[in-house]
Amino acid sequence: MIDYIKGQLSELNPTYVVLEAAGVGYEVNIALPTYSQLAGMKEESVVKLFVSEIIREDTHDLFGFMSKGERELFLLLMTVSGIGANTARMILSAYSAGELRQIIATGNSRALAQVKGLGPKTAQRIIVDLKDKVLKVEVDGDATALFPEGETGVDNPVKEEAVSALTMLGFAAAASSKVVDKILKDNPSARVEQVIRMALKML
Repeated sequence: MIDYIKGQLSELNPTYVVLEAAGVGYEVNIALPTYSQLAGMKEESVVKLFVSEIIREDTHDLFGFMSKGERELFLLLMTVSGIGANTARMILSAYSAGELRQIIATGNSRALAQVKGLGPKTAQRIIVDLKDKVLKVEVDGDATALFPEGETGVDNPVKEEAVSALTMLGFAAAASSKVVDKILKDNPSARVEQVIRMALKML
């Protein structure tokens, strides 16, 4: 089992990263908070991601996280009936590890149900199953630090990248494009990860 991969950052997208280690390029699926932290790094920077391997008959996927706490939350989410790897990643994209732990610990099923595809029943199931367990997970800080308000620096390519990421997450391109247009109209200075996070709660 792979615990972590430490290698050069050769490709970065909102939904996955490619790390080159010992001459091998590993494609690792990531959530938005991880993308946000990696986005400021230069190409070929050395990056360390804690990894979870999802091995099935027809696939072998790697999911990467900046901290062990994030990975632990990801694995806990997948213990809940009906929650697979992609849904768990979507939840961790809609909320940071710190926010998610607080939402589950306080029983805020309404906030959790805003994540696309969950619904009230699944959200409540997550809370019932994990409410006590999440308090034992150590996470770094609060996600608001990852997305400071008023920060600028994105322009037209933001739409293309956001729509591409949403499509990879399983949403229809036309619907994603429409939602992203609305978000950028209301928040013209939003960064890619901010746009995707907002879109996940609107699609």
